[in-house]
Amino acid sequence: MAPPSGLPLLRGGMSDRQAADAELLATMTATAVEAGRVVFGIYRGEFDVALKTDDSPVTIADHAAEAVILKRLRAVAPGVPIIAEEECAAGRIPSIGTEFFLVDPLDGTKEFVHRRGEFTVNIALIRAGVPQLGVVYAPASASLFIGDVSARRAFRADQRPGDAFSAPSQPIAVRAVPTEGLTVVCSRSHSNPQTEAYLRGYPIAKRVSVGSSLKFCLLAAAQADLYPRLGATMEWDTAAGHAVLTAAGGEVWAPGGVPLRYGKAGFRNDCFVACGTLVPRPLAAAPGAAGA
Repeated sequence: MAPPSGLPLLRGGMSDRQAADAELLATMTATAVEAGRVVFGIYRGEFDVALKTDDSPVTIADHAAEAVILKRLRAVAPGVPIIAEEECAAGRIPSIGTEFFLVDPLDGTKEFVHRRGEFTVNIALIRAGVPQLGVVYAPASASLFIGDVSARRAFRADQRPGDAFSAPSQPIAVRAVPTEGLTVVCSRSHSNPQTEAYLRGYPIAKRVSVGSSLKFCLLAAAQADLYPRLGATMEWDTAAGHAVLTAAGGEVWAPGGVPLRYGKAGFRNDCFVACGTLVPRPLAAAPGAAGA
């Protein structure tokens, strides 16, 4: 798949690696939009809901979107392993090296099932444990977020699922800490007492509950300041949003005040805290609360 001609691939002054990443990111973006169209088409109709072995919901949309993404990524980067949620659920987990994709074809399946619209398609490229490229597409809200960490460039675009693919048009960056207090984003489906305990002492002006990786994107787009997640997630839940946030100038911290890394055993995250320019209180240890 050739990258869409409208994407702002700024080749002047780029290294070969940066130019290759820009090409790959363009294809990842087009792929996320294509998968988002599939998801949204199913969302507008009737669908059955099944439960996986961990009791999390899964629908035909998860599988259909993942099939689109796997086909496109394998064509453009045949030597790069793909860790995808439904493939892993089926026991098809490739060995990884220093570079691999993390794919969540439908992040926020609970929001999808309950018709709340806060679901996304997530595609990320990991290199040496660090998210380098990321795309988050929310078809129900026509919101497309793109991040290139090495180039320090992040964008947001309005992309309706029925429209022809359009280029990202608005650069985004994290904001300075507001003097009037923080806007905190929290999980709609996985709030817990540990989160409330962590937030005590912060000057909070507003709280926003939202599903899926859109929480990272609100930070990246200067609409929020802090996102604590004191519960377990999977790496494919967070990697794409993490890349967008980092490209926009933000950070994601694991317990002990170290950066959140990828390629861990079981591809599982414990707790983390994401932020814009705010320097957050470090997490001392993962509380062990589960959730996805």
